[in-house]
Amino acid sequence: MLHKQYYVEKDKQEKLLSRKNVKSDFYNGIYDRYIYPVLTREHAPIHWRYDLNPKTNPNFMERLGINAVMNSGAIELNGKYYLVARVEGNDRKSFFAVAESDNGIDGFRFWDYPVVLPDTCSYETNVYDMRLTKHEDGWIYGVFCSESKDTTSSDLSAAVAEAGIVRTKDLKAWERLDNLKTLQSPQQRNVVLHPEFVDGKYAFYTRPMDGFIETGSGGGIGFGLCDDIEHAVIDEEKIISRRVYHTLTEAKNGAGAVPFKGKKCWIHIAHGVRNTAAGLRYVLYAFGTDLKDPSKLIANPSGVFLVPLGNERVGDVSNVVFTNGAIAKDNGDVYIYYASSDTRMHVATTTIDKLEDYLFNTPEDPLRSPDCVKQRCDLIEKNLKFLQDNK
Repeated sequence: MLHKQYYVEKDKQEKLLSRKNVKSDFYNGIYDRYIYPVLTREHAPIHWRYDLNPKTNPNFMERLGINAVMNSGAIELNGKYYLVARVEGNDRKSFFAVAESDNGIDGFRFWDYPVVLPDTCSYETNVYDMRLTKHEDGWIYGVFCSESKDTTSSDLSAAVAEAGIVRTKDLKAWERLDNLKTLQSPQQRNVVLHPEFVDGKYAFYTRPMDGFIETGSGGGIGFGLCDDIEHAVIDEEKIISRRVYHTLTEAKNGAGAVPFKGKKCWIHIAHGVRNTAAGLRYVLYAFGTDLKDPSKLIANPSGVFLVPLGNERVGDVSNVVFTNGAIAKDNGDVYIYYASSDTRMHVATTTIDKLEDYLFNTPEDPLRSPDCVKQRCDLIEKNLKFLQDNK
């Protein structure tokens, strides 16, 4: 017989999983936000966390706790929405797990088992932040951070980040490929595979880094090509979205969701980081690249795209938003999945048309305060004249 508390917890969880999400009253004309997170630690199945046998767990204690659910890759398959989430246990180790929804807004439920990746990297300690690319070669690729101890350093926190690569057809059976090698950069994180061939080659968005945390000489989001996805090597990385002083990308920036094709450009939702008195602040920003040459930046609107608001600002690593998954549907609807404060997952919805309006009609950052004031005064003057003319 199951412990009586099991039924209490099961009832609480079912109410959570069945709860309908609703749009918040937030408005900026670009996207809609929703009141409730789509995934949290409370969404993790009870049988992941508790030993259900009263003989071995008479007090119904949580044995393998879940600390956070965050940073999910996203994909639509056969009319359903799937998030491959980073699930962090109480032991600080992360693993991947698939959550499924009928509408992409609520009702996400984890599959019974987490993803079991082939254990081919003996030195690998942790994995996280998988981007899912439905590639034109017929495979679904997952590119993620493969973290290991830096054995050249006596610092116990020193680590090495590489880009791990797996592929699948059904999100169930996964094949592990060689980790990506970038000849110009000693470490890589936030690597994204482009969904189409470019000049007959596989194309990656990279982030050149000198160290695990600090980008050092890394100039921003890179772009590189390789011939063989099974043994991926990139000889040269071209910077397409640069770090810039006194902007949201000052400390570092990195690719976010897999770019999706619009009518005018490839649409990118990335993250930028700056240092503050309260620590690093992560926000999202957007840019567009050429449809024929995705390494060519053609739309670069000023400022932030999405920032943490309200309760989103509080969590394990506060004042952070991060995305590594978005779904663009054939009808033009777009679902952007983002994590807040390394703790929980949210969704924002918009359309291709709205995003391209934002990308091409939002002015670029002039980079100096006097020029920013002039830019804003020009908008004010235009608006006041419009109001006067339309009294």
